[in-house]
Amino acid sequence: MILDNSFIHFWFRSASTVLVRYLLFASITFLLFYILFKKQLWFRKIQKKLPKFKDYKRDFGYSIVSVTIFATVSLIVFYYLKPYTNIYYNFNEYSNLYYALSWIWIFFLHDTYFYWIHRWMHRPKWYRKVHLIHHKSTNPSPWTAYAFHPFEAFLEALIAPLIAFTLPVHISSIGLFFLFQIGYNVYGHLGFELYPKGFHKTWIGKWVNTSVAHNLHHKKFHGNYGLYFLFWDRIMGTLREDYDISFEETTSRNSKP
Repeated sequence: MILDNSFIHFWFRSASTVLVRYLLFASITFLLFYILFKKQLWFRKIQKKLPKFKDYKRDFGYSIVSVTIFATVSLIVFYYLKPYTNIYYNFNEYSNLYYALSWIWIFFLHDTYFYWIHRWMHRPKWYRKVHLIHHKSTNPSPWTAYAFHPFEAFLEALIAPLIAFTLPVHISSIGLFFLFQIGYNVYGHLGFELYPKGFHKTWIGKWVNTSVAHNLHHKKFHGNYGLYFLFWDRIMGTLREDYDISFEETTSRNSKP
């Protein structure tokens, strides 16, 4: 690999994009839920306590490391290996229907990859050496979204080549998908539930991962391994038994003090 100006430009552009997205989503949600409207929204706080400053500081530090790793993997996949990927740039190469269906494929692929990698990282050896960094936040906040051990950050970043080298996907799908990914990741670690009461019992809500579900994972350490959906958790029997009652308790609270 030759370190030329285009290489440096691409890496910094990738790192800046990931960093700005992380800071944008984490900062706005933290400002709204933890500072400006904390009192008004407290009835939707899943754990009735706030993380400590050292938790925010630790999560932010590891997130910056994760951003550099994401940018490096992006450099390899979308710069050096670009000619060999299945990414297409002309909308006319495939139909609009295919474009829409490719989104389903991307979400299914990422959710499946995340579920099984996540379960694997909960094996005792890898949990102690790697995944424990993320689980130090037993009461997660928006800053926890990218707080990974470097090796876990690398594994997380491998979704990029998985998408790029499987079914053809338009370049816009990738960019928008990663934008949605950080947004939903921040929601999952928000510490507040946004979905309405009874959502978890609806025909679609029973398959959708929620902030309550992932918060239970951080608090209890086991079960609820999914990212966007609860599909694999339900199929594999890893959905926590206390999920339904926890969701109901969180969303049934009165907003009035």
